[in-house]
Amino acid sequence: MADISDTPAERPAAVDRPLRLRELLRGATEHLASAGVPDPVVDTELLAGHVLGLGRGGVQAAAIRDDEVTPTDVLRFEALITRRATREPLQHLTGVAPFRHLELAVGPGVFVPRPETEMVAQLAIDVLWATASDAPVAVDLGTGSGAIALAMATEVPHARVYAAENSAEAFPWTEENFRRVGAANATLAFADLAQAFPELDGTVTVLVSNPPYVPDAAIPRDPEVRLFDPPAALYGGVDGLDVVRVLSGVGLRLVHPGGSLVIEHGEWQGAAIREILTADGWRAAATHPDLTTRDRATTALRP
Repeated sequence: MADISDTPAERPAAVDRPLRLRELLRGATEHLASAGVPDPVVDTELLAGHVLGLGRGGVQAAAIRDDEVTPTDVLRFEALITRRATREPLQHLTGVAPFRHLELAVGPGVFVPRPETEMVAQLAIDVLWATASDAPVAVDLGTGSGAIALAMATEVPHARVYAAENSAEAFPWTEENFRRVGAANATLAFADLAQAFPELDGTVTVLVSNPPYVPDAAIPRDPEVRLFDPPAALYGGVDGLDVVRVLSGVGLRLVHPGGSLVIEHGEWQGAAIREILTADGWRAAATHPDLTTRDRATTALRP
């Protein structure tokens, strides 16, 4: 393949003929692997699909057929591979991130939803389905892309879901995702989580949040996180739990007796969060692992 370390403007002659997709994928995968990208095969195929308008399976089938790629698409693809090799997030390059059954718009300024957060959403969804109410109320504070809120709204259509975000950089992405999904039972507000939704005090069935929980001195290892995720969505004070403490108090205001609180956190923070919640008066605080067996969320019941 053409030298993908160059910018497209510097090497038009390198792709003046169609290239075989199989050849293109092989060279791009090697380049991403040498840059330390964790899943170079997956990222290469997804970026090729983004350029060619194919799903990952379609890319694999085209490679087996030994299809050709036009010079224009080669240039587009190689430009994306060059950016991915700098560890710019894959989701920023494609403009979308999958979350459960949803495809969410993401980019600079908004936290990219992670697969592990899907189980956090599941905990909240389970609470909504288990309640006897015909219109349970859910609140997602610090909603970011809207991933958890929109999952609840679409998977529990009889629930009323409220979401708050107060980042001026993230909020346009949130608005776009609420517009795209079009869930009539979901309400979005630009509001600080500490003061959000006073009109719902004492009526909420489940309050859920994926707050910033990285300790200020703990620098994330992955460049995609360290360099591209918004700091306000990452860092939560000296021990990472400043926002968790706020959420505990807000939850006592919003959640009705017998209702639930669900908080995502780092794998070593479960015990500390259980102590915070128990000291504040929450009952039955419990920590739950994600699919990788790492502690990922803590739940508690409102007395």
